[in-house]
Amino acid sequence: MLRLLSISNFVIVDRLELEFSPGFTVLTGETGAGKSIMIDALSLTLGERGDSSQIRQGCERAEVSALFDIEALPQLRDWLDQHDLQGDPDSCILRRVLDASGRSRALINGHAVTLQQLRAAGEYLIAIHSQHAHQALLQKTAQRDLLDAFAGSSELAHAVKAAFQNWRNLQQERVDCEQQLSASQEKREQLEWQMRELSELNLTANEWETLQTDHSRLSNLAGLLETTENGIALLSENDTAAVTQINAVKNQLQAMLEYDSQLQTVVDLLDSAQIQVQEGIYELRHYRQQLDIDPQYLQEIEQRITAIHGIARKYRIAPETLPQMLEDVRTELESLESGGNLAQLIEQEQAAQAVYRKLAEKLSAKRRKAGKTMAKAVTEAMQTIAMAGGQFSVTFEPLTQGNASGLEQIEFQVAAHKGLTLKPLAKAASGGELSRISLAIQVIASQAGSVPTLVFDEVDVGIGGRVAEIVGRLLKQLGHSRQVMCITHLPQVAAAGDQHLQVTKSEDPGSRQIQSRITTLDDNERVDEIARMLGGVKMTEATRKHAAEMLRNSAAEKA
Repeated sequence: MLRLLSISNFVIVDRLELEFSPGFTVLTGETGAGKSIMIDALSLTLGERGDSSQIRQGCERAEVSALFDIEALPQLRDWLDQHDLQGDPDSCILRRVLDASGRSRALINGHAVTLQQLRAAGEYLIAIHSQHAHQALLQKTAQRDLLDAFAGSSELAHAVKAAFQNWRNLQQERVDCEQQLSASQEKREQLEWQMRELSELNLTANEWETLQTDHSRLSNLAGLLETTENGIALLSENDTAAVTQINAVKNQLQAMLEYDSQLQTVVDLLDSAQIQVQEGIYELRHYRQQLDIDPQYLQEIEQRITAIHGIARKYRIAPETLPQMLEDVRTELESLESGGNLAQLIEQEQAAQAVYRKLAEKLSAKRRKAGKTMAKAVTEAMQTIAMAGGQFSVTFEPLTQGNASGLEQIEFQVAAHKGLTLKPLAKAASGGELSRISLAIQVIASQAGSVPTLVFDEVDVGIGGRVAEIVGRLLKQLGHSRQVMCITHLPQVAAAGDQHLQVTKSEDPGSRQIQSRITTLDDNERVDEIARMLGGVKMTEATRKHAAEMLRNSAAEKA
């Protein structure tokens, strides 16, 4: 489970350390306060791509690290051992660093790793359900993947896909072999000659594009230098440089803020514009340093381009397709030389098909068993979320030959209310109903999974009232066996939390920069926050009493 999240110079957060507890944690705050920052920061540690725009203004780098307790995750410990990424016993630290230059570093327990390795480790630790997850559930592929996760058969599904691809590859090899058995010796000699000529040319896949780019740049170097110098002068070096003018206007407006705060919007926009212009100046100067005149290199490029054009005209193809032609010639020649292995290829193809069928049938059995369990659980949940009499079903449509996903097409069907016919999820539910069903499916699927920490990012959108209370209880119940976090706008859900974090946004008096804070609320502060969620900006004694009552009721249910 997640124990500690440390954020430094990320977006509008200067420095923040959050400790997390087991159970159900809620995260609330006014719109625009930065509630998504925690999700974005966590996503970085889980291998999502980042860029310099996420670095706090005026800072050189942003850092995010997450400490996890992995005592109950032997599979992750084994994975760390296999990749020599061990750290302190029973703990794992994922860390991500973004530099202003655009470089990114990923570390696991202090060891440098790839983003792919970071994602692989993250899959053992956290599952993030976004506010748009219900839209993804309209896709049959997402429904199939969710059922496989619920059935605990995701690895088996990957094995089926690999077995199918192996079978089809061998099938194609056999077909190619049959077609090439009649090829003549003259054809073989022609291919060998073409292969020698193309191999000697040694054109790589990206070389042609690089040659074209370098030739264009060197041929137009004088114009590039002149344009670059002129741009730098206009932006930063002339008496009327753009960055100087922007700064002057911004300073004048800031001086007027005490008379009219509406000017703050313009000041913020100019502040952003100044940063963008300064970034442009930096990039132009960096580009200017890279420009270099090298007549010898230009001559070598022109000779290389001439040679490539000659071979391309000979074969009547575009120069950039020559590397692919070499691969095609090599493949065709190998097929001719392996023509005598047809019987062996047929045997291998049949064996591969048998392996695929065996794995796919095993996957089908697990899916059908899990489909019944899921259908029953979701149907029961629907009765509690204002869909009394509704029904949920997982249907299986057999495929004649199967495909990479298995031997059946999977589809979620629902009847939103009593007396309605089961229909595909995309056609049977309104927006609000879809949100509720989606949340029920995600909660139930998560209960069957093995990931210890679940994050729900405003998945309760589109619901309210009594249903919101039920959703809060569902998430709280899920928190008995998992660590659950939920960003929410609903006071009913917030009141169900075991731990309550509040996000606020303010202006730093010193730097005048906007910064976001996340604090853990005590009992009295929780009353105020839930009262705010109930009554908006104006807080009354009635809303505070209502908030306190909601918290007492939630605590009584827990007891």
